[in-house]
Amino acid sequence: MSTPRVRTIAAAVALAALAVTAAVAVAVRGGGPQVASASSHREAPLISQDPTADNTDLYAFVSPDKPDTATIIANWIPGEDPAAGPNYYTFSQSARYDIYIDRNGDGKPDTTYYFQFRNQPSELFLGNTVQSYTVTKVAGGKSTVVGRGLLTPPDNIGPRSTPDYPALAAKGVHQLDDGTTVFAGQRDDAFFADVGAIFDLVAIRAGTGANGGGRDFLGGYGVHAIALQIPKSQLDNGTNHTIGVWAATDRRGVTVEGGKGRGRWVQVSRLGNPLINEVVIPTKLKDYWNSVSPAHDKQFEKYYENPILAAVLQKLYPQFGPFKTSGRSDLVAVLGTGLKTPALNYTGPTFADELRLNLSIPPTPFDKINRLGVLGGDLAGYPNGRRLEDDVVDISERAVGGALIGHSLPLGDGVDANDVPNLHAFPYEPNPFSGYDNTKGTPFPAHS
Repeated sequence: MSTPRVRTIAAAVALAALAVTAAVAVAVRGGGPQVASASSHREAPLISQDPTADNTDLYAFVSPDKPDTATIIANWIPGEDPAAGPNYYTFSQSARYDIYIDRNGDGKPDTTYYFQFRNQPSELFLGNTVQSYTVTKVAGGKSTVVGRGLLTPPDNIGPRSTPDYPALAAKGVHQLDDGTTVFAGQRDDAFFADVGAIFDLVAIRAGTGANGGGRDFLGGYGVHAIALQIPKSQLDNGTNHTIGVWAATDRRGVTVEGGKGRGRWVQVSRLGNPLINEVVIPTKLKDYWNSVSPAHDKQFEKYYENPILAAVLQKLYPQFGPFKTSGRSDLVAVLGTGLKTPALNYTGPTFADELRLNLSIPPTPFDKINRLGVLGGDLAGYPNGRRLEDDVVDISERAVGGALIGHSLPLGDGVDANDVPNLHAFPYEPNPFSGYDNTKGTPFPAHS
């Protein structure tokens, strides 16, 4: 049975989620999304042309198997088809990949991890997908190299090129000098959604979507991931125990207009909460939003507080309304500051897009996780951080159906989990599919 606290938090989450489906409708009406547009896959015009710099998903959670640590996973490079050789996929050598942690709620990083990658010599006609990388940590105004010459595992090409892939991947787990565990390399994309149906005006293939029947568009695709498992003692601020996390990508001398040159690092992509750039930010500002830091997000608050997307949703689905189109302090709280009343993950009055995680809330055991997160009474889930298992799509659709205003409909996209089981140990995202297996290929019958 849900408690008043859970119902109040869930209500706020539900109201925030209304905009998600509205954004989907707008995308379809306004010319259509690009492939893999769910979550933050190709969410802005310029970054869609630069996939190796494109943040796709961000996760942050207290590690269920090691509760004295917190795990942060940031994914890049959307829609990696494992069979797309011969050079396959690697992190960009000319980019810097960033993971930021805000410990005092001012929208500015207190701890930063920078990653830079270098290719290795290739053999035969195949590109070598093993890369070496350096990790630099910035904390307390001091920059320290905490990992140098670390190696990624290769992409999962096939049994001849990459035999015993789980063992190869395990060699990609390293210890940094600060006591943090790190992994960088190709993984299965843990995000799950029936993207094809969602972008057909939130179509449901069977019933209300509560009993399966969906098609996971992300199934079989990979991403490139950077995962950190950090002792909570290095993160906890000792007061509200809540941190803000976001990831970003920088390139040298690149502006939002696209010019290239040599110069300082310039941010070209970022990600905190899922779906913000797709859902809230107007198309004309998406590239600009990618270029600024959370500390400057106050300028975007009006798009949270007065979302025109709710009006669009009311027009398309009046049977699920009415929807409030102004004064949306709920969106500001859930996505911009964290929830203060009731206490969940409030970081302070500074409005900033960060994935907020309360380190004092114990993790839910793997076998007890509720995929609806806080909406399902599981306070260790989204929007308190984000776990691989959290079903953002179903949370949104059920809220749109009116579950918390007396009109309970078990809506969903019919896809309730990743297409393969997630790991119960670091780095948690499953091993990527093999290119040789080519699960997306069409098999032909053998000739007699």
